[in-house]
Amino acid sequence: MTQADTSQTDAKRLTENADTNRETSTPEPPKTWAEVKVSTRKASIPEGLWLSCPGCEKMIFRKQMEANLHVCPQCEHHFRIGARERINQLMDDGAFEPLFTNLRCADPLNFVDRRPYPDRLKAEQERTGENEGAQAGVGFIKGRRVALCCLDLTFFMGSMGSVVGETLTRTIEHAAERDLPLVVISCSGGARMQESTLSLMQMAKTSAALARYDDAGGLFISVLTDPTTGGVTASFAMLGDVILAEPKALIGFAGPRVIKQTIRQDLPEGFQRSEYLQHTGMVDRVVHRAELRNEIARLIDYAGK
Repeated sequence: MTQADTSQTDAKRLTENADTNRETSTPEPPKTWAEVKVSTRKASIPEGLWLSCPGCEKMIFRKQMEANLHVCPQCEHHFRIGARERINQLMDDGAFEPLFTNLRCADPLNFVDRRPYPDRLKAEQERTGENEGAQAGVGFIKGRRVALCCLDLTFFMGSMGSVVGETLTRTIEHAAERDLPLVVISCSGGARMQESTLSLMQMAKTSAALARYDDAGGLFISVLTDPTTGGVTASFAMLGDVILAEPKALIGFAGPRVIKQTIRQDLPEGFQRSEYLQHTGMVDRVVHRAELRNEIARLIDYAGK
């Protein structure tokens, strides 16, 4: 037998085996839609690079927004920021010296709601990396030495508990002793309910400290940001010699919905926003975040401090 005959015989044998296997094999039943796996492409863009602006509802590049002092480049909506970011924006580079960082909150009321208050505090500290809802210190704003206290919206919504009130009071007294201008950045949901009356007493304590500071001839610049509400608004936030506010910041005691339900009347357009409060005389000036450093420095110079 020649090599060509052998090749033809092998090819015939393979064809017969394939036909046999095709006849004996059971055909697979068709798949249902539930069994069909839809192929998904892996996202080529990492999550978190883009976000929706609450002001204009457009998608904006997060890094561009952060480079713009956390202000939307499209509509200039001012995003909420924490105390540490606020300090970095206001103070001269490397010029901030923290004060009163050793203060810690106790739980004399043994308060428990769904969780014990100490557990909530510990969870907030682990989540934010901060000890409490306010940061204070001294430093320079465009070369002018100031005492600064900044409430931290990221910690318990900047609520005013005993430590926040004590931090602010000590900052006021520190400014009075050294004849420094005082700048307080308010951003808070109000009193800290887990501390009950102890939290409410911070309103009187901080207000009394500011009265002594005023008697000593100090300059208090109060900066209101979104939101400034509750007991913070009802005490030190509205006691400034000069009151500045960021654009469209929510400022008030109770929320607009509660007020509307109480008085049973429609509220004016822009009610409880910084522009409305400037119009009614409660706020001296609405200042864009990019101009805040310059405005504070001008006020200090004007007051001769």
